[in-house]
Amino acid sequence: MNEQHDAERTRIRTAMDRLLAGQPTSSNGSLTVVALAAEAGVHRMALQKRHADLKEEFYARVRAETRQTPEVERRLRTEVVRLKEALKDSRAAEAASRHRAEQMALAAAVLILRRPDSQDQPAPDNVIPLRPSRGAVNERRTR
Repeated sequence: MNEQHDAERTRIRTAMDRLLAGQPTSSNGSLTVVALAAEAGVHRMALQKRHADLKEEFYARVRAETRQTPEVERRLRTEVVRLKEALKDSRAAEAASRHRAEQMALAAAVLILRRPDSQDQPAPDNVIPLRPSRGAVNERRTR
C-alpha cells in the first residue's frame, strides 16, 4: 500500500509539472483539480481525500508560477459577490417591509383612537368604524 501511495503521489507531481508547463497528455490542460486527476490517472476524490496536500500545493503553484487565480477560486469569488448583492437587496427589502408595517400600525392606531363623533362630523362612506357607533349598539340591544 505504501509503494502504491508513493507511486500515486509521484504521478500527481509529474502531472502538475506537465500542466504548469502547458504540455498536457491526458487532460484538457486546464489548471483544475479535475484536469490534474485526469493527467495523473487518479480519481479526483483521491486528490480531495488522500492527497489534499498535493491539491493545495497545485493551487499554490498555479498562483505562484502562472500569476493566475485558480478557476475554482474565481468561481467562488464571483459567487461571493453575487451572494453579497443578494443579501444587500434582501436587507433593503426587509427594511422597506418593516417601514411599511410601522406605517400601517401607526395608521391603525390613529383610526382606532380617533372616534368620529356623529354630532360633529359623520364618518365618510368608505370608512368602516372598528368600534360600532353608539346608535348601532343601541339598535342591537333593542332587537
